[in-house]
Amino acid sequence: MRIHVSETAEMAAAHAAEWLRAEISRASAQRGRCAIALSGGRTPWRMLHDLKRLHVHWHDVQLFQVDERLVPASDERRNARQIADLMIAPDALQLNQFHPMPVERQPIAAGVADYTALLASLAGSPPVLDVVQLGLGADGHTASLVPGDALLDVHDQDVGVSAPYQGVPRMTLTYRALNAARHRLWLVTGADKVDALRALWNGDAAVPAGRVARESSIVFADAAAAADLPAELRAPH
Repeated sequence: MRIHVSETAEMAAAHAAEWLRAEISRASAQRGRCAIALSGGRTPWRMLHDLKRLHVHWHDVQLFQVDERLVPASDERRNARQIADLMIAPDALQLNQFHPMPVERQPIAAGVADYTALLASLAGSPPVLDVVQLGLGADGHTASLVPGDALLDVHDQDVGVSAPYQGVPRMTLTYRALNAARHRLWLVTGADKVDALRALWNGDAAVPAGRVARESSIVFADAAAAADLPAELRAPH
């Protein structure tokens, strides 16, 4: 695991966007496509805004979700709604390149099966995504793998549904899918993430994020989130 600390959240997002642009180009040159899974949250939106301003091989991108709340499509909390509003555009992604999680499918187990099959058809089984972009909750959760959830111990499937978290169950990629990815891109900002980022960096399996594979992982953090890391790691780039 590598870490890149910036003074501000905006700078961390900009550096993450440049890293992702380079990785899309590399994957496109090597394999003719780049499969990415995005998490929700405010910080990734900054990164995606910055990414749109860069020269990106958009036609080679297949975009998936890391997780999604089980709420109606009209709900403002839906990550897919925000991703589509930002990324589906003439100068970015076409509609058929974005694959939102089917959280309105009933029964929800059928939605899990559908997304698992989609991932398998485009990225293998278990799916080998080129990049999974992950956030970090103050409680150490990542994706929708939250403390105490039975889904933390599921290792034989790629997609699952969490117990209600903050009042809402979520569909999410499991550890098997996250750990099979070629790269894990962490974007962590804010003083409320100090303890969680320290646990992530230390590989603390007591928190969900600490169980994600460290190999081929890069963290972009701001100085506020990195305040409790060793001084040599906190030197802003």
